[in-house]
Amino acid sequence: MPQISQRGVEMPSSPIRKLAPLSDSAKARGLKVYHLNIGQPDLATPEAALDAIRNIDRKILEYSPSDGNRSYREKLVNYYAKYNINVSADDIIITTGGSEAVLFAFLACLNPGDEIIVPEPAYANYMAFAVSAGAIIRTVPSSIEEGFALPPIERFEELINERTKGIMICNPNNPTGYLYSRAEMNQIKHLVQKYDLYLFSDEVYREFIYTGSPYISACHLVGIEENVVLIDSVSKRYSECGIRIGALITKNKELRKTVMKFCQARLSPPLIGQIAAEASLDADPEYLRDMYDEYVERRKFLIDRLNRIPGVYSPIPMGAFYTVARLPVDDADKFCAWCLSDFEYEGQTIFMAPASGFYTTPGLGKNEVRIAYVLNKEDLANALNVLEKALETYNSLEEK
Repeated sequence: MPQISQRGVEMPSSPIRKLAPLSDSAKARGLKVYHLNIGQPDLATPEAALDAIRNIDRKILEYSPSDGNRSYREKLVNYYAKYNINVSADDIIITTGGSEAVLFAFLACLNPGDEIIVPEPAYANYMAFAVSAGAIIRTVPSSIEEGFALPPIERFEELINERTKGIMICNPNNPTGYLYSRAEMNQIKHLVQKYDLYLFSDEVYREFIYTGSPYISACHLVGIEENVVLIDSVSKRYSECGIRIGALITKNKELRKTVMKFCQARLSPPLIGQIAAEASLDADPEYLRDMYDEYVERRKFLIDRLNRIPGVYSPIPMGAFYTVARLPVDDADKFCAWCLSDFEYEGQTIFMAPASGFYTTPGLGKNEVRIAYVLNKEDLANALNVLEKALETYNSLEEK
């Protein structure tokens, strides 16, 4: 039998989706499954986007330009300006989701064997895209006790060697909800300057910041403009995960030329997705305000209720719509699978993402889960009741 590639063997499974077969089986048994595992917003997509799709008046659904429709990129310039991110349409390359933006950035910037440094826990697909590029992720652990703040910058510097090519951050952070402060971003900037590194900055959750602290984009950092690669997506802010529209933004012309080679090889980003994303920029301003207010309420409810469950601890996330919570179990992977395969409470169960999949360092996150608060408060309340009952039952079984 032909052998699978080493790249395929090393490609990690998604901690978000790997338990999906157990969830499907639970639903087939008639259970109500509360999905806390995946960042799929439940709020409606802007009507402007849906209308744009309904009213497409074209004879041909043609290829778009490899870097995306010019009209969309020009409208994005105004969107970013609202966040004091000053770019031109030529600085923006439209991608098939934020995922492709990360992949193309790695393929364009990293040689096989090159290393990038990432604070962990981190979005699991960064590891997958590094494997795809033949690169190596080196991680610096943050801790739940410190709210997943940026680890001391000295720990980053200890990892830097001749193969180090960049630092990857997510701000606000997936999976922790942490928001990097100005001081922390300046520490990263000085390291990028000192060693002439790339700074890959995933900022898809900028709309979701729940603290008085300002949003500091990597594009705000003066002096490293040529080093910054901004990753963006419409999936979260407009509940448009399925249209697969993201962006790679950089002022580095040589890098843009290189990324364009990969863009041309995959031909074009989705045409219909761009039509919807462009229309979303004209959505009623109340859309984003209402969405923000809803997440503020969910966050407050979730964290308060989580921390009332015996043995459970979650810091207060400052952004995004996730939190990482510590549970009173020895193995969260085993517990999450058990919830789907062997447990029910009043015809219900829960689907959470084991946090170990967001760490690279073996052993970390074994008693943690990532919870996405993308359910309404009634469903969140039910899900947390199920979680509390599940922990009681599981730990009583473990004691026997």
